[in-house]
Amino acid sequence: MQQLKDFLNYTFEFSKEVEISVKGILLVVFILIITSVFLRFFKRLLTRRLPEDDKVKFTVVFGYGRWILYVIIFLITLNAIGVNVTAVFAASAALLIGVGLALQTLFQDIISGIFILIDQTVHVGDIIEIDGKIGRVEEIKLRTTRAVTIDNKVMILPNHLYLTNSLYNWTQNGTLTRESVTVGVAYGSDVQLVKKLLIEAANSHPRVLAPEETTVLFTEFGDSSLNFKVVFTIDDSFTGAIPKSEIRFEIDKLFRENKISIPFPQRDIHIIEQK
Repeated sequence: MQQLKDFLNYTFEFSKEVEISVKGILLVVFILIITSVFLRFFKRLLTRRLPEDDKVKFTVVFGYGRWILYVIIFLITLNAIGVNVTAVFAASAALLIGVGLALQTLFQDIISGIFILIDQTVHVGDIIEIDGKIGRVEEIKLRTTRAVTIDNKVMILPNHLYLTNSLYNWTQNGTLTRESVTVGVAYGSDVQLVKKLLIEAANSHPRVLAPEETTVLFTEFGDSSLNFKVVFTIDDSFTGAIPKSEIRFEIDKLFRENKISIPFPQRDIHIIEQK
């Protein structure tokens, strides 16, 4: 029995101000085990009625919160058994500052990821544009978002970009989007015929929906042309470049058949001879 007491009272001295006994170590381990059991029960209690998607999101956020709670309870327990926690922090202050600076961006990514999971700004399958990059979201993690571009390149976006850049979600209001194609015609062209041909070209494409909503805007009197924009509806803006290209081919074809010319910039140069 005395040997057991001596073993439990054996003290590890890390410095003059920081020391801990075997009994204290066992107490810390016991408290952490009790905390782990309680957190598991608490998580089951909170997630048993949540939908499966929300349950996954809650589990991810809860996992990071659990580690923060472990650290807090660990420090409180050390302080309760007589360990000088202040001295521990003082001894490792320089190291903690260096680690904090190194992990600053990581923490920004994690916090942004939590915001994304909670407020549901972005979902898997959404088409997003951020920092000039466009992609379809394939996976949302706590630190990064994985998206695939139209040319099948994978974008790994750090989540802190959501806090520092404007985010455009092309599909948050649904998959239908309004797209447009612009074109200029020569001065003197029949603008009503141009309008008719633009609507015909757009509505002839099988990907264009709601043909009655296709409209033509006379945008401006340009330097070398009368400029028009034909606006139409498609159901997948992610691949919108393909139908827009095919509509341009059709516009060129109809304009050639109806003698509508697409001008190019021209400049008159006058040479003044000095005597």
